[in-house]
Amino acid sequence: MASTSASRSDGVSSRIRRAASTLNSDNQLLVSDIRKALNLMKDIAVDLERDNQSDMVKQLENAVAELVEAHENCLHYSSAIHSVAEAYRPGPELTDFKKLLDTEFEIVKAGSSSHPENHPLMHQFQQAVWRQLGDHCEGLFELNKYMLLEIMVRAAVQCIHIEIGVIVGLLTYPLLLDLPQNVHHAGQPMPGEEQEDIIMTSTESSIKNLKCPLTGKHITELTEPVRSMDCKHIYEKNAILIYIKSHHNNAKCPESACPKMVHAKRVICDPLLLVEIEEQRTLSRQTARTDVVEDITEMEPHDENST
Repeated sequence: MASTSASRSDGVSSRIRRAASTLNSDNQLLVSDIRKALNLMKDIAVDLERDNQSDMVKQLENAVAELVEAHENCLHYSSAIHSVAEAYRPGPELTDFKKLLDTEFEIVKAGSSSHPENHPLMHQFQQAVWRQLGDHCEGLFELNKYMLLEIMVRAAVQCIHIEIGVIVGLLTYPLLLDLPQNVHHAGQPMPGEEQEDIIMTSTESSIKNLKCPLTGKHITELTEPVRSMDCKHIYEKNAILIYIKSHHNNAKCPESACPKMVHAKRVICDPLLLVEIEEQRTLSRQTARTDVVEDITEMEPHDENST
């Protein structure tokens, strides 16, 4: 009789875990859609900044903050669902799952130090807008620099004494100093720079490795990326399946120092993975280009005697 009761209990627990897995999958789809919406809003904000629609950009930034909060709540609910499912054991009375989930959600949320204004996704939005401003200022700086050079050359060509060209340069130089030379606002750091270490070590991102430990390829170059449901490491699908089979389905994660086991049925392309890889691809393109113009204030002054 006791064994039958235990068997039923295990059966109920298994069904609850399967239901929780389904809920988490649905929640992952929602998180994926939110991330796509955030990327779209970021692109729109860049276009608005290019058209000098700063008020619209600010309104969009406020909407992004609300969406980032919703994104975090979805992640908190995923954690709460997982915790409740793992800890659940059927008792003599009916279980109030809503109460369990709400309680666990508040616990998870209270343990999170994340705030929308300091969230990496918010910083990505702000930095994209600031880069657009920096590109615009770079163009203005280059235009004024060449205007200054043209004035000086014309003065020299017209046989006017060279000191006149120098005077013109000295008069124009403060105007160049007034132009923003990079993406910083009047000495303020670009959003996120003041918390650079926090961003780099944030646990908000699900990207735990940038290269497949088996093929050595960057995750943005993988043909069929998959992620372990247990340790969250990312691999090339064909490579990890061959690896698991070669270890007779008793394989440890090939990522260095990871103690988790990997199973063929638990390496999947979850909905959020492709979104995060595309974000990494975009980030790589942004960091490949020069984002900051050399500050003219750091240029060494020319020796007047050498002119």
